[in-house]
Amino acid sequence: MNPKRYLPILQWLPHYDRGTLSSDLLAAVIVTIMLIPQSLAYAMLAGLPPEVGLYASIAPLVVYAVFGTSRTLAVGPVAVVSLMTAAAVGQVASQGGPEYLGAALVLTLMSGLILTVMGVARLGFLANFLSHPVISGFITASGLIIAAGQAKHLLGVEASGQHLPQLLASMMRHLSDVNLPTLVIGLSVLAFLYAARRWLKPGLLRAGVSARPADMLTKAAPILAVAATTLATWALGLDQYGVAVVGEVPAGLPPLTLPGLDMGLWRELFVAALLISIVGFVESVSVGQTLAAKRRQRIDPDQELVGLGTSNIASSLTGGMPVTGGFARSVVNFDAGAETPAAGAFTAVGIAVAALLLTPLIAYLPIATLAATIIVAVLSLVDLGAVKRTWSYSRSDVAAMLATIAMTLLQGVEVGIMVGVGLSLALHLYRTSRPHSALVGRVPGTEHFRNVERHTVETDERLAILRVDESLYFANARFLEDTVMDIATRQPSLEQLVLACQAVNVIDASALESLEAINARLKDAGVMLHLAEVKGPVMDRLQHTDFCHEMTGKVFLSTFDAWQELRGHSDGSLSRRCAEMQRLGTRPDPINDLPQPHPRMR
Repeated sequence: MNPKRYLPILQWLPHYDRGTLSSDLLAAVIVTIMLIPQSLAYAMLAGLPPEVGLYASIAPLVVYAVFGTSRTLAVGPVAVVSLMTAAAVGQVASQGGPEYLGAALVLTLMSGLILTVMGVARLGFLANFLSHPVISGFITASGLIIAAGQAKHLLGVEASGQHLPQLLASMMRHLSDVNLPTLVIGLSVLAFLYAARRWLKPGLLRAGVSARPADMLTKAAPILAVAATTLATWALGLDQYGVAVVGEVPAGLPPLTLPGLDMGLWRELFVAALLISIVGFVESVSVGQTLAAKRRQRIDPDQELVGLGTSNIASSLTGGMPVTGGFARSVVNFDAGAETPAAGAFTAVGIAVAALLLTPLIAYLPIATLAATIIVAVLSLVDLGAVKRTWSYSRSDVAAMLATIAMTLLQGVEVGIMVGVGLSLALHLYRTSRPHSALVGRVPGTEHFRNVERHTVETDERLAILRVDESLYFANARFLEDTVMDIATRQPSLEQLVLACQAVNVIDASALESLEAINARLKDAGVMLHLAEVKGPVMDRLQHTDFCHEMTGKVFLSTFDAWQELRGHSDGSLSRRCAEMQRLGTRPDPINDLPQPHPRMR
């Protein structure tokens, strides 16, 4: 057993030097500045005390540095997972009570265990069943719900709801209760953060500031907004005028916590924990792979499951909340020059210092400031343009995307992601159940074969070559039967039919039965069945079945070989040979008739 496979820290730690240390420290400073207000805001989004966000940004980062494979992924609370946490825990407990925090810890532990078990079982491939349009639609809809849910804090009104219609209706009923100072603070911070994100860095660059300091100042804009509004609220006593503030935040390091073992609560939260695990993993791996590719690095999805799982377990044992790799902070970490996961561990140290020393300074931090920070962050995830781009390419994909968006907005995040998963699987099954196939003919003067409906090619009325462009399995086996028999019906003079299998990677048991049925039905119709360009692994499995010996025709190494030999027998002699061998109790041997390639060529 290679320990580096299970402890990726051993891959980079032996080569750690002073230059790498300085790069990681600088990145940690920048990410810490960004993560402090984000952690507070995302804890509030999840309906948890703000210090929980800080706790979730300490131990998980250290654990990920040991078990994670991405050099630049920054782990912590994220908007979509925080929203899903609020939706899940809100169904079993009321916000503000110890039961709510206890349920959140159980949810975090369950998510960590699910991810870790999936990683140990090497189930990272399961994330591939979530199509990109579905994930894009889910994130877009979640961003809109989050932004709408935070609008109540900008207005200073009470509102509740798990999905968009409920939220909007609730806010409309309370519009008369808008708190003017809160509205001024919220809109001012919103405008400032939007302007900083769009124009601050270009302005600083035009003013002669170098790129890295300009980027640092831009990323620090939320900290400036937090400091300015906190100071103004304290100096002007705005909390006395109805401005909601964070209040007293306990100073200190994360406590050791043990999530409850109430099996009833675990059963109630299991589906939510599974969905949070899947969504968090997909988001994290997508970000990690994108950033790794830019540096010609790679990540291991299975080990990433372990890294994220153990990070969530650590979070649950230190008073935290569900975490995953965040897009915004990971990009900042990458751009700031982080070279190893040690940058995340240094960030954890910075957050720990903030939890120890800075919490008394945020007692007067307006909730509206955190709400504006969340809105600006999540609106960058809303990509309505993806609907247009997908529409121009694939109608079925855009249907799945729109359905996911609609169900998430109208029924909530859990229903939305379950509909998305279901649609992804349904689309896959639908597409592969009707595999593309084409009758092909020879391009004159070459060994190439192309679709007879697209190209001018040579054909033979006694010979049909059907190219199958999909692996054969239970969902499309009957479709292949119908396609082949339709060809036999439309070509009365057909004597030879070749299945060109260059795109067939798998033939399962159901498809094998269909091939046997095709062979028998063609035999009754006086047509011989042949295979061409069968891949080595597929041929290895077929050799252990009776099909190869019952098949009336041969297995050809190439489509061109089949064309040459079968056209030469277009007078029916091959069919007569087969009939004669069957009369004598023998059959053509498709295996021995086939020149076998070298094993490395299979």
